[in-house]
Amino acid sequence: MYILRKLFNSIFVLDKLGIFSVTLFIVIFSSIVMRFLEPQTFPGWFDALWYVMTTVTTVGYGDFYPVSLAGRMYAIFIFLIGIGIAGLAIGKLVEALGAQRKRKEEGRLEFKGKNHFIIIGWSEKVRYAISEIIETHPELNIVLIDLLPVTPISHKNVHYIQGDPSSETVLLQGNIKEARSVLVFSDDTIQDAALTDGKTLLIVTSVERLNPHIHSTVEIKKEEHIKNFRHAKVDEFVLSHETVSRMAVRSAFSKGITDIYTQLLSHKTGENLFEIRKKKDWKTYKDAFEALLQEGATLISDGSDLSINKKLNEPIPENARLYIICGKEEYEALR
Repeated sequence: MYILRKLFNSIFVLDKLGIFSVTLFIVIFSSIVMRFLEPQTFPGWFDALWYVMTTVTTVGYGDFYPVSLAGRMYAIFIFLIGIGIAGLAIGKLVEALGAQRKRKEEGRLEFKGKNHFIIIGWSEKVRYAISEIIETHPELNIVLIDLLPVTPISHKNVHYIQGDPSSETVLLQGNIKEARSVLVFSDDTIQDAALTDGKTLLIVTSVERLNPHIHSTVEIKKEEHIKNFRHAKVDEFVLSHETVSRMAVRSAFSKGITDIYTQLLSHKTGENLFEIRKKKDWKTYKDAFEALLQEGATLISDGSDLSINKKLNEPIPENARLYIICGKEEYEALR
């Protein structure tokens, strides 16, 4: 009893790798011993392994069993030692899976994917943004970075990172260097607009330093701060308060215009706004306009230039970013 107690005490202080190693050793060693003790009962090595596995997991099919005294004595050893070790190994495995899940929920796991979206900051706006991304690109991975103790959203494509988003360590944990785009939302808990934009600028400066080629979109509070963000090489800006106010004014003068805005901004209903590449047979904007019209799409701009109708006979540059309005089915066909 003293020897068994010492043995079990030694086993319980082993780490997970040690437990699995001991379990594997006992299973393989016991298979060899049973095959050696009763070659007639276990004609093949796999038969002995099958018997040991069904014994240590307490399944016990009864298709193989030892008949000699030596075989049965060793089987008793498997009952006493093997079952305990196997149970301990299974328990450690379940414990490890639970710990891994907890670490993921708490945002303590590094993201190793590539070509993903990074979203910084959490609010209801971000919930809608993630829903829109998943609706538009269901295969795209999203990394959410915030200071919340646990992830605010559970989805197989959303990986949560907990920490200060201006920290290089946290950004690298989200694999910022391999990301496709980053969306930085302003901190709604800060009342002062200047302080809010200052925090956003600090975050996006860290992002651009670590990945100068990333496409960055930021939400800012005051339009006068745009020049500072341009200096940090930010690609896109969203003026949160001004945008909502302007939409409200336009809707007051033009009934139903908010429905148009909603359709263009959301991929869930109606016609949508898409970017499409220039095709080889499109020499001028007129060629592209007429070809797209035949496919049920309308060319509206080249990048931020909305004056397409004024330069239909001009050649399309190779680096053109053409935006069209059409349904999702038409866009898929064109792509």
